[in-house]
Amino acid sequence: MRKRPQRYWEDVEIGEELAGFSLEINTRRVFLQISGTQDWYPLHFDSQFARRSGHQDIFMNTGFLQAALVRVITDWMGDEGFLKKLYFEMRRQQRPGDIMTCKGRVVDKYVRDGQHYVECEVWAENEREGITTPGRAWVILPSRQGRPPEET
Repeated sequence: MRKRPQRYWEDVEIGEELAGFSLEINTRRVFLQISGTQDWYPLHFDSQFARRSGHQDIFMNTGFLQAALVRVITDWMGDEGFLKKLYFEMRRQQRPGDIMTCKGRVVDKYVRDGQHYVECEVWAENEREGITTPGRAWVILPSRQGRPPEET
């Protein structure tokens, strides 16, 4: 298993961008997601049902969007970081034909109760709708203070 580079609280800058990623949303990805999560609500696999319900087509479910935002954070923070809290709003949809891009940015850092917090904006977007899923994450990172020297 590949170890991710570790982020330390002292090295984080407010305004810093979190490396994001993009995924093509296609029917196969939607079906694999709902199959894996057993989310059989027809909005996610039945185009006629989705249209009758007022949507343009089927769309990705909550679990997929949550996992995508978590990936942005955990890829950035490293293995010793701890995702304390994630909040997000599903305002628009990721549908087949979209390229979903997930991104993040550091908006604050502080120490509370001896823990070194970093607060980040995270979001999913696509070219059709712009930002579809805005969110915020609170991460606890290790501090370099009192840490033994890195092994070489």
